[in-house]
Amino acid sequence: MSAARSPRIPVEERLFSLVLALLATDSGLTKTEVLSTVQGYRQKFRQSGDNAALERQFERDKDDIRELGVPLETIESPGASGNNQTLRYRIPRGAYELPADIAFSSEETALVTLAAMVWREGTLSGESRRALLKLRSLGGTAAVPELAYAPRIRSRDAAFEPLRTALDRSAVVRFDYLKPGEARARERRVAPYALVQHHGRWMVPAIEPESGARKTFLLSRIVGAVTLTSARYERPADATADAALLELEALWDTQVALVRVVPMSDAETRLSKRRGTRRVDDETLEIHWTDQHILADELSSFGPEVVVVGPPVLRSLVTARLQALATRHADGVTRG
Repeated sequence: MSAARSPRIPVEERLFSLVLALLATDSGLTKTEVLSTVQGYRQKFRQSGDNAALERQFERDKDDIRELGVPLETIESPGASGNNQTLRYRIPRGAYELPADIAFSSEETALVTLAAMVWREGTLSGESRRALLKLRSLGGTAAVPELAYAPRIRSRDAAFEPLRTALDRSAVVRFDYLKPGEARARERRVAPYALVQHHGRWMVPAIEPESGARKTFLLSRIVGAVTLTSARYERPADATADAALLELEALWDTQVALVRVVPMSDAETRLSKRRGTRRVDDETLEIHWTDQHILADELSSFGPEVVVVGPPVLRSLVTARLQALATRHADGVTRG
């Protein structure tokens, strides 16, 4: 019978445990002491075996917590200068604690923790993880019942995690992107500078390093894997998530479609509740949109309950989708 597999410890929990352990020691911990006692390492540690993979993980984790702003110190043992096996690691509490004149109530801690949880899946991943680590390691685990029901923003797009990593490392990435209406995906090489959610869809604003052009890509249209390159980029001061969202909102605000809906239908109920929708008359709604292809997909899903009045390009897109659906259905009936 094979041995039971060690439970998988989330990366955030392992980093948090490492920070706590290194904060709790004045003299520091050796690598072996860390690997054999800290949650996330000890489950895989072999007392008399090969721990090379675990040691590499520890090296990566040290880099990660330093990138998050944690003041990790390395101390050489007296008389053993240059011996990596006797190096000791610690986090000086004085360099990591909040100033003495700053304190949070349990409610304030709860709000900051909740904000960090939300940011964790957004554009401030590095900062949010640093906030969570610091709050928890300083005892900021407020017992507020509402946190048990805190919203968790999750992304099902496979591209999300590698793009978030690229943001943390200021890395240029490559991916294949399939634009609507094109038969084949094209490779893009860009420097992402944010991850934003706009009307329920994740997007990545990015800069093309060669041309300096700024473009926004929908994560759901990224085909295949996102590859992090060794190239790094310096993000311009005005390349921010707020700026990207303002641009998307301006686009949404200026682009308007007129649609006729069947009264009391599902289409009328759903479309009338969209943000910014204005009722023109009993059957006509004025709705805003950012991406015409996304809107065309949504409107065509209502079938005969919706008729697009304008603009003409949107009407054509919806018509094409309905015609394609009718053709597929007819083919299915014929073959059946």
